[in-house]
Amino acid sequence: MKTYIINFIASISILSLSLMASGQDPLEYHYLFPSYPENDRRPIAEKPPVEGWATEKVKEAIDRGAIAIQTDSGCYVSWRWLYNDPDGIAFNVYKSADGRDYVKVNSDPVTVTCDFFDPAASLSETTKYQLRAVLDNRELETVQVQSLPDTYHSIPLRGNYQPEKVAIADLNGDGIYDYVIKQPDKTLGGGIRGIQSVGDKDLTYKLEAYLHDGTFLWQMDLGLGIEPGIWYSPYIVYDLDGDGKAEVAAKTAGKDFVRDEVGRVVSGAEYLTIFDGMTGKQLAQTDWIPRSRRLGDYVRTNRNQMGVAFLDGKTPFLLIERGTYKAMFLEAFTFRNKTLEKHWHWDGDEENPIVRHQGAHFMHSVDVDNDGREEVMLGSVVIDDNGEALWSTGFGHPDKCFVTDILPDREGLEVFYAIEDTHNNGDGVCLVDAATGKQIWNIGHKTVHVGRGMVADIMPEHRGLECFTAEDPKAGWNDSYMLAANGDYLARNEGVPSTSNWLFWDGDLLRERLQYDWRGSPEKIVSHVEKYDGTSYPAQVEGKIIMVADILGDWREEVIATVPGELRIYSTTIKARDKRVTLMQDPIYRVDVAHASMGYTQPPVTSYYLGE
Repeated sequence: MKTYIINFIASISILSLSLMASGQDPLEYHYLFPSYPENDRRPIAEKPPVEGWATEKVKEAIDRGAIAIQTDSGCYVSWRWLYNDPDGIAFNVYKSADGRDYVKVNSDPVTVTCDFFDPAASLSETTKYQLRAVLDNRELETVQVQSLPDTYHSIPLRGNYQPEKVAIADLNGDGIYDYVIKQPDKTLGGGIRGIQSVGDKDLTYKLEAYLHDGTFLWQMDLGLGIEPGIWYSPYIVYDLDGDGKAEVAAKTAGKDFVRDEVGRVVSGAEYLTIFDGMTGKQLAQTDWIPRSRRLGDYVRTNRNQMGVAFLDGKTPFLLIERGTYKAMFLEAFTFRNKTLEKHWHWDGDEENPIVRHQGAHFMHSVDVDNDGREEVMLGSVVIDDNGEALWSTGFGHPDKCFVTDILPDREGLEVFYAIEDTHNNGDGVCLVDAATGKQIWNIGHKTVHVGRGMVADIMPEHRGLECFTAEDPKAGWNDSYMLAANGDYLARNEGVPSTSNWLFWDGDLLRERLQYDWRGSPEKIVSHVEKYDGTSYPAQVEGKIIMVADILGDWREEVIATVPGELRIYSTTIKARDKRVTLMQDPIYRVDVAHASMGYTQPPVTSYYLGE
């Protein structure tokens, strides 16, 4: 397969000379070049495909995730359907009360859905459920069902703090998801404008690991060499060596750091460190991508991300990235036998000017060109498995981008962009082909600083996923926009929903949203679930929402929220209408969830069309 990147050498040279004469940096104007026609491509020197250690794709082994939740009218039992379940599989639900033998409570095997409602039942310490798979009238495995006497699963923390981030992975290899949090939910603050509170200059982040049942495993202080803030402290949790147990990968610092008078770390050694998920013991370490003036000022120099991608289609490669707004650097590693091996380094400045300033606040890993190998989407630029740029739109920094099947009647995947840079020609809100970067449609008018975005099927009368965005008011522009999957303009301002906290909660394929009901302080937030048409569900979610993911029960999603001293995982109790393979076994969705422990959180999406 040839790797291609856009050739605008002549155009860039002419523009560069003009801008140099005016004393301006030509590379700041790369976004003037939009999608590129086929005849303006050139083949570039291609590196060989990367190869990892795996001989077949490493797949996560997870259990049924079976849960029983108490409701006002009985017990709701829900479980996973797995990708390797044979056709014709069904399920029986058994109950034991007061220590007596388990008795089947369903009359016929459950085939249509992966849930069951047991009316008039009451959960207690002496009431337990079991799930048994059925195939050809023969019962197979027996799975113990986790009882949730409340409407949520609680993970008590070791103090009255709230996590800033949470990572979901199986730490001990039992097929059940565990939790690694980063706390507290505080930063030195300020962003580009500097530090908000000098009094917090000695604040440090701590990583903490908990098993699914709340068992505390370990705590690690990242120390004063890691400045508290989203971009300075990325970490992810994933099974990197294929042993069935997840490792913790984090950006760490040496002891030679220097903090200025307000707490910013201005120098010192930085590392990529791998820790054992069960013990927190260091397993391997190597240098982090170094600081560079090419990245910009202090804040821009310290924009860091991490990720996982199956670059060879089989091996989980660990990714580290530095930069967003100017130069960008990306490196790929494998971890095996307690050793980190670097496979390539990508330089997003020297290779070609139009890949500069193209970074987003979240990276995606996805096989965009259907060659069996995943690429890395850093924003408006996509890096091939071999560490070369595959394509770039040149539109600049997207605050949000989503890659999924947005247009179900069109072959392949699409990418929806909400671009921060000002565009007069409509490119600030657009849809492009995921394989080539070629634009499919744009919004058709000026946008100033589109800071939020989302794709979801929320209007069944329109085919495909709706695309909705909002300008960032700090740029002096308050408009919001919604377009259909085919680019038809649906709404501007009135009728455009918020872009945050969308999830699959009820029985249909329209995505719902968690609506915050503020009650005086962040510690007293309560949310309810509602559809775009205004239908509201009685679910009450307390606390700050830090992730949405399908981690328990059937294919619908859980809400992970925090209140002081507690992590809460809320699940739906609405009866399903069908069954679907758990979303966590979809490649794009699973890695989106893995990446949610770093960067700005956004709802995960699937590699296939998921809508009405």
